[in-house]
Amino acid sequence: MRIANLVAAFVVGTTPTMTMAQGMDPAGSGPIVNALGWLQGTLLGNVATAVAVMAVAAVGFMMLTGRLNWRFGATVIIGVFILFGAASIVAGIQGVAAA
Repeated sequence: MRIANLVAAFVVGTTPTMTMAQGMDPAGSGPIVNALGWLQGTLLGNVATAVAVMAVAAVGFMMLTGRLNWRFGATVIIGVFILFGAASIVAGIQGVAAA
C-alpha cells in the first residue's frame, strides 16, 4: 500500500511539469490557430478601430442629448474597452497567476 501511495504522489507531482514541458500546439490545431488569428486581426484591425471610434462617439452624443439610456451607453463603451484591452487584461491575469 505504501508503494502505491508513493507512485500516486509521483504521478500527481510530475503531471503538471510534463504537461507544461510540451510547449507545442497539439496535433491538428493549425487551422484553429489560423482561424483565431484571423478573427483577432479582424476584431482589432483598422476597420474595427474606426467603427469602434464612431460607435463610441455616436453613443456619447446620444447620451449627452438624452436620447439614450446611460446604462446602455456605458455598456457599449465598456464593451469596446474590454474588446481592445483584452490582450492587456489577459497578460495581467497571467502575470498574477504566475506569481
